[in-house]
Amino acid sequence: MIDERRVIERESYDVIVVGGGISGVAAAVAAARNGVSVLLIEKSVNLGGLATSGLISWYEPLCDGKGNQLIYGIAEELIRLSVKYSFDSLPERWNGSKKEDGIKNQRYSTFFSPTVFALALDEFVTENGVKIRFDTLGVSSVMDGKVCKGIICESVGGKEFFGAKMVIDASGIAVVMERAGVPTVVGENFMSYVAHGFDMKGAKKLAEDENVCDFRQWIGVGSDQSGVGHPKGMKKLTGTTADDVTDYVMYGKKKLLERLKNKERGSFDIMTLPDMPQYRTIRRIVGETDFCAIEGQHFLDSIGDCGDFRTKGIGNHYQIPFGALYNSNFPNLIAAGRIISAPQGDGWEVARVIPVCALTGEAAGNAAAFCVKNNCDINGAEVLFKK
Repeated sequence: MIDERRVIERESYDVIVVGGGISGVAAAVAAARNGVSVLLIEKSVNLGGLATSGLISWYEPLCDGKGNQLIYGIAEELIRLSVKYSFDSLPERWNGSKKEDGIKNQRYSTFFSPTVFALALDEFVTENGVKIRFDTLGVSSVMDGKVCKGIICESVGGKEFFGAKMVIDASGIAVVMERAGVPTVVGENFMSYVAHGFDMKGAKKLAEDENVCDFRQWIGVGSDQSGVGHPKGMKKLTGTTADDVTDYVMYGKKKLLERLKNKERGSFDIMTLPDMPQYRTIRRIVGETDFCAIEGQHFLDSIGDCGDFRTKGIGNHYQIPFGALYNSNFPNLIAAGRIISAPQGDGWEVARVIPVCALTGEAAGNAAAFCVKNNCDINGAEVLFKK
């Protein structure tokens, strides 16, 4: 059956950002600060993505674990915003409230309230002049050859088209890129599911020490990030089909309920269930340059440095190339966040977390605005980062 509904043509923008996670927020704000018009399209009703709706409320380190800050800019603005109106676990050395306790490598990272952070992100984005469109799903890229003319969306208002000069894919699943024809690679994920909750023991401790940060507990079932706990016999999941997403979410909720059945009724509560599947790596682009997380590798088009959030990576320094954010055959499309060109393994693991998503988002937004203002394609934006 052919979809014969009329496409409602809406206003056009200099830059459209698809996806309101951390990378999308950073991209939209960076572009808007350069004086271009920006529309941020988000399929849910909250910004922040996995950090907020996904309840993965730990802002990974902006440092290398040895006291050296590597990431600045919007990534640093956002770590401060994440705790501006609520609790934090930032060490004192990073101007936080966490006392020095003799532990080495106290990192520039923090836990935060995902709900309060989501509220703060609305304020941050709108104050920077970005137009937000919630409850709107970007479903296809309208192409003229290799050039994207805009995005067709589905919302309660129907089937709508928004035109754009530059489009940033910050969807986390490369929906714009893949549907535009950009080469992509599908990832693999362990089964893990995290909710937030508390119990009476935690409530009593809260009354004594008034530490709200410790009170909000992550309740996880399934695998850790290295695969320990992945259900025996279960294939790894991709997140590229509704069937896969449904299986993932249903299994996670089923196992969480089984765990709760063993608890004393009335002794606990679940504060929040995730509003999105908590995949780590779904789909990425094949860009001009791969980010492979090789210690000491240098790029002439580096957009910035980052570390490794994992303990095994303490002290490591990596550069992210601008070439990982685009495929030159598609001159007005830019990737941001966990969909950049980073192979499975260390590259994708390092690239997918909050600070690096903010870093790549800021670079994508600056590049998009540069292209609009200078009437050039994405290849011309390299001058922003060439050393």
